[in-house]
Amino acid sequence: MRHRIAVVGGGPAGLTFARVLHRHGHPVTVLERDPAPDARPPGGTLDLHEKLGQLALEKAGLLAEFRALSRPEGQAMRILDPDGTVLRDWRPSPDDLANPEIDRGQLRDLLLGPLDVRWGRGVTRVVPGGRDGVLVHFADGRQETYDLVVGADGAWSRVRPALSPVMPHYTGVSSLETSLDDVDTRHPDLARLIGDGSVAVYGANRSLVAQRNSGGHVKVYSKFRAPLDWHKDLDLADAEAVRSSLLALFDGWSAPVLDLLRRGTAFAHRPFHVLPVSHTWPHTPGVTLLGDAAHLMPPLGVGANLAMLDGAELAESVATAPAALDETVRAFEERMWARAHKWAELTTAGLERLVSPDPAEAIAVFDEVQS
Repeated sequence: MRHRIAVVGGGPAGLTFARVLHRHGHPVTVLERDPAPDARPPGGTLDLHEKLGQLALEKAGLLAEFRALSRPEGQAMRILDPDGTVLRDWRPSPDDLANPEIDRGQLRDLLLGPLDVRWGRGVTRVVPGGRDGVLVHFADGRQETYDLVVGADGAWSRVRPALSPVMPHYTGVSSLETSLDDVDTRHPDLARLIGDGSVAVYGANRSLVAQRNSGGHVKVYSKFRAPLDWHKDLDLADAEAVRSSLLALFDGWSAPVLDLLRRGTAFAHRPFHVLPVSHTWPHTPGVTLLGDAAHLMPPLGVGANLAMLDGAELAESVATAPAALDETVRAFEERMWARAHKWAELTTAGLERLVSPDPAEAIAVFDEVQS
């Protein structure tokens, strides 16, 4: 029996779900609101964990291709004091494949492969319980019906309201992201500061993190505690005004560290929102959620990994027990909720420590992870 299955969202969760189903010979439609794969920047690099994201890629038959693209050296981590003193300088061994890095764009292209993706198909609403299945409403006024609709459409999911009234809430931490291009040639001093992976500097209720991507591209993230409307008197489109504001926020930090901000290009504001740690919903035949749509948590390197494993496990379950679709989805939700609850607790506590009044807490988190 071949069910009509659609996944809303062409991010890591949705594409992994679709790719595993495709590997098992089951048709699936990916509904993505972006008009093309490169319609907007794909974001920074991801570290895929052996028992999470890498396991998902193994289920999709893509682990070897991932390892050929990934950057194990990107696991390196250096921690500095605000005055520039090196506090930690950890480098992976040559055969360390625990959490190798890969650019989001490379991962997207790897997962896309032969998939049937309908670009420019923005979903506005999902209505379960119809006689012919789950009704999907599109932004262009069209409608389609499916036996199973999987919401993998992120923090502000259009599928989630069919299952849960809960909306993400602000954590009290915001981030401003900038970037450096061709860093080894144009900014060799900063290239040496960052090393092969990431450099992090922690202060009271604020931090700076710079992370290498491939091709000499570096993402720089400033994180700080502030009200959600902290920028009400600041034009976020004015890069120089934002830069001045950040330099004032990090006043007194060493010149090489502040150069990460001085030499950055445009700035993107990213306030951190989360769903409740224990977020679940009443099981509803024909609709479910994956990844951030289901369990949005602080961005501490786990979200994409969990999203991909969600997608791979649900797809594998559906493909191997197609006659019991509703029971399969219900059982998957129970497993996903238990796993997500554990990680949501860990990342919530982690964010409190990484952006805290005491910078020593952030260094202690690093030491605990490495021990």
